[in-house]
Amino acid sequence: MRDVKKHPWAEGNLVIGRSILERVNEEARGAYGCDEESCGFLVGPAGNAARVDGIVPMVNRANALHRLEPEAYPRTGHTYFDIDSMKFEGAIRRGEAEGRPVKVLYHSHLDVGAYFSATDAEVAKMGQGEPPWDLAYLVTSVRATGVDDRKLFIWDPATSSFIESRLEVEEGS
Repeated sequence: MRDVKKHPWAEGNLVIGRSILERVNEEARGAYGCDEESCGFLVGPAGNAARVDGIVPMVNRANALHRLEPEAYPRTGHTYFDIDSMKFEGAIRRGEAEGRPVKVLYHSHLDVGAYFSATDAEVAKMGQGEPPWDLAYLVTSVRATGVDDRKLFIWDPATSSFIESRLEVEEGS
């Protein structure tokens, strides 16, 4: 177990502005057109732990890595996402320092629904017993007809697993 105090947003029950959610949906639809999962992170004010009001899309490197070394990276962006961990860790540090922390890591699933897969869990834990970052995780389901679902997940130390949490959409923001 880590000694770091858990950030409140990692406990879920977040509030996301409709405009930010629409941008997450746009990212998912755009990535679907490229046959890959979208990915990125959501930020918000440190002083309002439940509020999410910013989006930072990231490049899904899975297809590029697969093309470069298909044996080492057998999965493509259709079923997997890979982000630059150095950039992500830098964003986490900057967000903390600037009072706009990273609160949510998001990605999409193509044609399979919004759930936290075993692969999602292993990636989030980064080979450790629990996730190294205090974050919530948003999974958006996208199909040829568009976005059809989304779910927010959090790490539950009591069960050593990811569980679904409430996500409220704030209209007019």
